[in-house]
Amino acid sequence: AHGREVDEIRQIIGADGLIFQDLNDLIEAVRAENPDIQQFECSVFNGVYVTKDVDQQYLDFLDSLRNDDAKAVLFQNEMENLEMHNEG
Repeated sequence: AHGREVDEIRQIIGADGLIFQDLNDLIEAVRAENPDIQQFECSVFNGVYVTKDVDQQYLDFLDSLRNDDAKAVLFQNEMENLEMHNEG
């Protein structure tokens, strides 16, 4: 969606309409339907995790394990192991 207009995104996903809602507005809209809700898990939107133990350093660590460079090294190691197995 980065760098695209709202209507362009709407067309790409095949929606009849598309709006972007402020997180606080979303929370209040849900609370209006169910005022008993005490807390929302919104980390996917705001990066605040209810466990309180996820920080940028941890996210960077996960990225270092999962990014394309890390996957390339893993793939290369797997290929080298396969070659050794086939040669033996």
